[in-house]
This record gives sequence, C-alpha cells and structure tokens, in this order.
Amino acid sequence: MKNNRSGQSSILTDEDYSKIRRQIKSQKYRLLLDLGWYTGERWGALVQLLVEDCYNADGTPRREITFRAVTRKASPDGKRETRQVPVHDVLFAALSAYQPDTNSLWLFPNREGDGSITMRWADDILRSAVDKAGLAAKGISTHSTRRSFITKLHKKGTDIYIIQRITGHKDLKALGRYVEIDSDRIQGAIASL
Repeated sequence: MKNNRSGQSSILTDEDYSKIRRQIKSQKYRLLLDLGWYTGERWGALVQLLVEDCYNADGTPRREITFRAVTRKASPDGKRETRQVPVHDVLFAALSAYQPDTNSLWLFPNREGDGSITMRWADDILRSAVDKAGLAAKGISTHSTRRSFITKLHKKGTDIYIIQRITGHKDLKALGRYVEIDSDRIQGAIASL
C-alpha cells in the first residue's frame, strides 16, 4: 500500500470509486476520473487528451479513445506507442453528457485554454476528493485507477494476454505488478484441485 507517496497505490473498490466521484463537483473532473476508471490509462496521458481523441467532428463521442504515443509513458526500450481503448457504455454516457470547451483543443484545458491542465492539478483534484470521501488513509493515488482497472479485468477472468494488449504493457512481468490477488482467490485455487 502507498504510504506518504511511497509504495504501490491502492486498488479501489467500486464503492471507493463512487465515494470519490461524488466528491468531485465539476463534471469535467468527474470525467477525468471516469476515463481513468474505464480505460486504465495513466493520468499523465489522460490530462493530455485532445477533444478529437474522444469526440468525432460532429461532437458525438468516439467508440474508441486514442491515447497518442507522445502522451504515453515510454517502455523500457524507450519506445512509445499509441493506444486505443474501446469505450465502455458508462463512459460513453459520461462523454455524451459532457460538453468540451469549443475554444480549446484540449479535453481538460488549463485556465487559459492554450494547454492542458497539469498532472499536479489533476493529482490535487483527486487528493481533495479522496480526503472528502474519508479515504485518505487508504493510499489512493492517480495510479490507483490503472491498478484497479487491471486487477478488475483479471478478477473477471480476462486472459492475461488480452489485458496486456489492452494496457499496452510490453512484458508480463511488468503487467503482473499491477494485479492484486487476494487470499480468497488463492484459497479458491487450492480448493479447486
């Protein structure tokens, strides 16, 4: 668990996510949380999304979100790859309800509209909501949505190679660090023998 910004970020339950989401008053920043929850992308890439990465020219949401290579974390070999993630129905509804700022190219524009919000700004938004939700001691960070996304897919029986394809991980060892396996699943595996 993350403690004083050290260690792994906590996995969020559906209830944790709902509590945090209720504390975010801005529709724009609720969408930021939703994008993290339903795509599993790192927040560094989320804050840099362009409107065209999520919306068609007519203003309707796309069925796939594009995370451009330039916004994504590089793999150990230094390469960055564009990632496209299908849009979950709940996320599609959130995107449909949101009206992006037509004066900016950015989905999450800064105050001037000439760039995106910073990662620090996004982190502050999440930390404030986590505190208000009474979850500050849990070790939640912006990376919690990514770890939760991957762990939830794994718990639902999604093949590890499909998860790897969805998340863009280059090797299974790196992906494995994201998956949290609880003791009930371990006991269940042994009991199934």
